[in-house]
Amino acid sequence: MSRQPAPSSRSAVPPLVVDLVVEAGDWGAEEDLEAMAERTSAAVLARAPQKVRPGTEVTLLFVDDAAIREINREHRGFDKPTNVLSFPMQPPGAALYGPMLGDIVIARETVVREADEAGIPLDHHLAHMMVHGLLHLLGHDHVEADEADAMEALETAILGDLAIPDPYCGTDPV
Repeated sequence: MSRQPAPSSRSAVPPLVVDLVVEAGDWGAEEDLEAMAERTSAAVLARAPQKVRPGTEVTLLFVDDAAIREINREHRGFDKPTNVLSFPMQPPGAALYGPMLGDIVIARETVVREADEAGIPLDHHLAHMMVHGLLHLLGHDHVEADEADAMEALETAILGDLAIPDPYCGTDPV
């Protein structure tokens, strides 16, 4: 596990401190995951209108399909693996987020399979899952069609800032 602040020009204290935990799966070099987490969190905070208290923590937990299936069953009642789960520590629409934003859990096999099926680079899809999870922690959702449209547009803009093509072009939303 490592703690890595996301870069920021807004204050001396980083707005987001990322706690990285690789629990299972071959995720590659932890430094690469840290760098991606820094870039994605900075891009989300640049676009998302919510205010995050400097030093706010978020945990990124990298697991395998077996682990996320168990978490999905326990917390959502779905007995199947999924790509990403988010567990916010703040109520939706909070005026100020912190000191703990929440947890994001990402499953290796599902993310790899989805990237392969979509014919996109794994790092693009993984960045998308990080962005998607962070937006959920900041109160965004996709339950209703208008929410889904707004969240999809925001994800697409953030990913564009990261030079990642629109992941929804011709596909169903996450």
